[in-house]
Amino acid sequence: MSQPASRRGWRRILGRGLIALAVVVLIWLGGFVWFAERAVIYPDPGDQVAGAIVVLTGGRERLNHGLSLLEQGRADALFVSGVHDGVGVEDLPAVRDRGREDLPCCITLGYDADDTAGNAVETAAWVANRDIDTIRLVTSNYHMPRSLLEFRQRMPDLTIIPDPVDAEPVRLDEWYRWPGTAGLLFREYNKSLLALGRAYLGGLI
Repeated sequence: MSQPASRRGWRRILGRGLIALAVVVLIWLGGFVWFAERAVIYPDPGDQVAGAIVVLTGGRERLNHGLSLLEQGRADALFVSGVHDGVGVEDLPAVRDRGREDLPCCITLGYDADDTAGNAVETAAWVANRDIDTIRLVTSNYHMPRSLLEFRQRMPDLTIIPDPVDAEPVRLDEWYRWPGTAGLLFREYNKSLLALGRAYLGGLI
């Protein structure tokens, strides 16, 4: 006995839906592998000089690297975005440990950001009040793709030099062997997709 046409129709629709879902999942997983292998790798910025160095809080190694760049003359100003309220330049261990009285005058702290999008908004406001057309952006290597998405969306005319730092204990080399690193990259990948989606939808509205 043949099945009713309506039931056969629903089965075809369900089958096509499952195929479409499988294709989407494969593309999503392929994108993740590309992200983990390529998107977090950037060329060495070398001796490029910028109008300012921008450090996103989230690890002491980020600020240490930004301060080293400032000491090397890679820029004349350093902006640290996402600092806790009540913390001054002299309170930062990375600054205090250097024992240099001339550093604080070149450092500005931002207190308004509590996420990556907020870092971009806060930095855009700081840059707008200064004659700056190029920045060296310092954050962890795994965090750089999403940071660039947010910063370029809000500052399309600004030249951004990615200057990532290695974050411990993140192991990008053979990341698939380290569950902690794989999980971190997976979360960053999904957050980057959301940031990309917001940027795309924002361009359409």
